[in-house]
Parts: sequence; structure tokens; C-alpha cells
Amino acid sequence: MAEPKKICVIGSGNWGSAIAKIVGANAAKYDKFDTTVNMWVFEETVNGRKLTEMINTDHENVKYLPGHKLPPNVLAVPDLAESVKGADILIFVVPHQFIVRVCDTIKDHIKKDAVGMSLIKGVDASPEGLKLISAVIREKLGITVTVLMGANIANEVAEEKFCETTIGCKDKALGPMLKDLMQTNNFRVTVVEESDVVEICGALKNIVAVGAGFCDGLGFGDNTKAAVIRLGLMEMIAFARFFCTDCQVCPATFLESCGIADLITTCYGGRNRKVGEAFAKTGKSIEQLEKEMLNGQKLQGPATASEVHLILQHKNMVDKFPLFTAVHRICLDGHSVTDFIRCLQNHPEHM
Repeated sequence: MAEPKKICVIGSGNWGSAIAKIVGANAAKYDKFDTTVNMWVFEETVNGRKLTEMINTDHENVKYLPGHKLPPNVLAVPDLAESVKGADILIFVVPHQFIVRVCDTIKDHIKKDAVGMSLIKGVDASPEGLKLISAVIREKLGITVTVLMGANIANEVAEEKFCETTIGCKDKALGPMLKDLMQTNNFRVTVVEESDVVEICGALKNIVAVGAGFCDGLGFGDNTKAAVIRLGLMEMIAFARFFCTDCQVCPATFLESCGIADLITTCYGGRNRKVGEAFAKTGKSIEQLEKEMLNGQKLQGPATASEVHLILQHKNMVDKFPLFTAVHRICLDGHSVTDFIRCLQNHPEHM
């Protein structure tokens, strides 16, 4: 019988803790997984106690996922390099701005045949063009990397309300094991091979959600938001077709949880929509709102919009993606938030 696979969750914010709850329960249930699940926790002091100590004693992440018990086999580890030692499956759940630093810290401490799974919604922009977070991890660590994206608001997942998610995994042999690790009665997993498209959906929908928030803040209704979702989805599909040159982009992937479902959820709930609304109402900067509203969490939408804008500039394609461009210019270039409605009015019906 094969050795049980050891799991490490790298990150312990809202989503990381919700995933650790699922993974911890499944690791305890299946013999194919080692029972103890390590979770790297950035050490903080909360109410005079170390956060790792609170998680390991009270089995609750009181800062980022209060009110939800983590399985007792989830072990909070404050040392990043220590947390990954011996792990066969590394689940990355940190803000995308930190992934390079994380990889640099762990690269000499991981197993050579470890498998990565990225739950990180964002892209990395460079003069050469688009780089997916999974590709950054793969290049830095030299390991196989899969992705998980879906309509998964962390608190609802932690509350065990039914939802679906999508795993993108090019290796057919790995898919069933990863599905066993993640699936529960209330967290239904579909595995698809188009992992690049799955990941692009997860990154781009946050840009669209900021735009949906602008509409809410400006007092527009559900009809306007439906237009934002449709036009945003068109830009997501066009972007995937342009940048996924090494695979056939199948329209059916956008019908999975990682596509239209995640887009709708994020445009009605989620922090990107919420901060977008506050931005339109208050005129405060994104950085200021992040500090005031997110309890130390990072906002992905404006940062992704900025990275996508850089890529589109390099390719001379800014005008072809008016919604993405408007979000970037409003958040980071000082354009008026009312420009967003103008962008919708002038958006091409088809792309």
C-alpha cells in the first residue's frame, strides 16, 4: 500500500482556513492521506495570545474565520519552511502579491515530487506578458501545479452551505486523488483538464466584481449589474482565447463553477464588490478602504486590473478590453468612477 500523502496548507486567511477545515476532515477520513494537516500561519498576536497557539488549543482562527471550528488534526505552524517539510501536496492560499516570496522561502525545503495546488486568484505581469500564478510556482519550485477555482465565498464554505468548485488538472492520474482531498457532500468538485482557463477565470472575475461594486455605489440596479456580468464575461473569454495559445479554449469551461458561477457570486457578494461600492460612495482610495474594511486581508481586483493593463499595453490591446481598462484607470489612474458607466454604454455588443 502507498504511503499516505502528507498535506500542507500554505496560508491561513479567511479562505485558507475554510479550505483547511475541509482538507482536515478528509485527511482524517481517508487512509490515503496522512491524518495531520499542517497549516502555515503568519504569526500574529490576537488579544494578547499568539494566533498559532489559539488555533492549536481552541481549534479556531479567531482573526480570519471566527465562529468556525477547525478539525483538531489541523496543526498551525508559524515557520513557513518548517510547515512544508515532508509534504506531498502543497495547497497555496496566500494573496498573489506574496507568492514569489513564499516560493523563495520554501524551495529548498520541499519534496522534489510534491504536487502543488493553487487557490490564488491573480496573475503576474511581466514585460514578456501574462504569467499565471501556477506557472510562477512551477518555475520557482520545479513541481507539478494544479488549480482550484469556483464560486466559493469562504464563510459560506465554512458554514457547509452547498456549493461547487472546479479543479484544473492536466494530469488525469492526479485528478481523482485531488478530488477525494477536496470533495464533501456540500462542496462538489468537478475536475477539468483546461487548468489555464480555470485559473484565468479565477483572476479576471475579480476585476469585473470591482466594476459591479462601482455600479452599486453609483446607485444603479440589477439590470446594470447584469450588463456588467455579461460584458465582463465576454472580456474574460476574449482574454483567455488570446493568451491561452497552447490550448484550445473550450466555451464549456466557462459554464463550470470557475466561470460564470464564480463571476455571478463575486459580483453580488465578496470583498471586491464591497470595496468597489465603498470607493464609488466615499471617494477614499483603494488602499485606505482595504485597511478600513478588510481586517488585514488583501484585495485582488485592482491589483489584477493593473497587471492585466500592463499586459494589454505591451500587446497594444488596451482598447479591445474597455471594462478591464476602465476598472484599472478608475482605481489607479484617478479617472472618475462615472467613467465606468460610459464604458458600458460604449462597449461593443460582441467581441
